[in-house]
Amino acid sequence: MKIANTINTFCPYCNKHTLHVVKNVSKGKQRGLSKATRRHNRAIKGYVGSVEPKIHPKKLGKKQKVLLECKVCKKNVERTFGRRTKKKLEIKR
Repeated sequence: MKIANTINTFCPYCNKHTLHVVKNVSKGKQRGLSKATRRHNRAIKGYVGSVEPKIHPKKLGKKQKVLLECKVCKKNVERTFGRRTKKKLEIKR
């Protein structure tokens, strides 16, 4: 799925249509001291293999998320494009 690198769309902060720069949303790193990570480390301590729940089948496609940055106020708005797609979002340069 291809998308232009600039889009004219509504900005909720400016309350009008302005030009937005399209960026990819990247997943952040998981916190090492979060409760789930500590619980998982405690569960696998002493085992050779991993103690994991049953793996469920994944969905075939995901909604593609992008970050739109307003050129006027520099605020970011998250938006999903299209329905469930198998292809990744490609930003035209």
